[in-house]
Amino acid sequence: MPPLLAVSELHTEFRTGAGLVRAVDGISYTVDAGETVAIVGESGSGKSVSALSILRLIPDPPGRITQGQILFNGRDLMRLTEEEMREVRGADIGMIFQEPMTSLNPVLTIGRQITETLEQHRGDDAATAARRAVELLGLVGISDPQRRLEQYPHQLSGGMRQRIMIAIAIACDPKMIIADEPTTALDVTIQAQILELMNGLRERLGIALIIITHNLGVVARYANRVNVMYAGRIVETGTARDVYGDPRHPYTIALLRSVPRLDRPRRARLDPIEGQPPDLTRLGKGCSFRPRCRFAIATCAEAPPPLETAGERDHRSACFRSHELTKAAAEAAA
Repeated sequence: MPPLLAVSELHTEFRTGAGLVRAVDGISYTVDAGETVAIVGESGSGKSVSALSILRLIPDPPGRITQGQILFNGRDLMRLTEEEMREVRGADIGMIFQEPMTSLNPVLTIGRQITETLEQHRGDDAATAARRAVELLGLVGISDPQRRLEQYPHQLSGGMRQRIMIAIAIACDPKMIIADEPTTALDVTIQAQILELMNGLRERLGIALIIITHNLGVVARYANRVNVMYAGRIVETGTARDVYGDPRHPYTIALLRSVPRLDRPRRARLDPIEGQPPDLTRLGKGCSFRPRCRFAIATCAEAPPPLETAGERDHRSACFRSHELTKAAAEAAA
């Protein structure tokens, strides 16, 4: 059975005063129906741009998708007209943006922002859309949904605003939802609630889910597969079990070491990633992570390593030392 989403050799760039920024540099991955795929990396690694590219929401100028194929449910989204893409957005693919307070319209009621989507994509009349809006608010765990429809975004807490965004995303029964940093602005207790909510809705409604985050710990429990991005490229990909249990790229290992863990001694120090993310206008010809990598060798400066099999069949890493990295990582940690 073909995947629901197949992204192949996607390139997205921005023309800036400082030079050409290749924000997404040839990434490829798939998402199956009902599956949760996590895209993980630091700020500036290209995660959000890759998601916006799927929905063709890259502003031109200064950005543009220069190459690649995006197959969704058998249709190449790159070949659709803008009018056809508007039908795809919201109806077939829902989007949960990073900060709900800037995504929701402050001068429209919550009810209007939900019903507008239903009227646009499903052709519901006002009464039908209002009944569906009440149902959706109940589905995402908001109490007294009838009263909430008359409220404005500023009257709700951050967690409730994020639940509203989820309700809008699932309003038209999409086949897939893209959640861009859905828990960044929330405290840890609310983060867990939102992630549990999205996972429950995925199982209940059969929706595929792409979660974009900078924190590997956030998605450890929920993701089926993980794509680790750095400097616009996927540097490691595999099942969550493989990536967490047997990481084969130095960047993945560094991300995992920088996350606090309850199974470590209380006085144990975190191991931060040294240096800063690279300037995408001045990338060298070798591995982009080389200046920050404690395992780098001379070959790393000559050419970017290809994404090749490391460990299990579906586990791949873009590192020249991926097959010896488990041993090298253990020696470095000793």
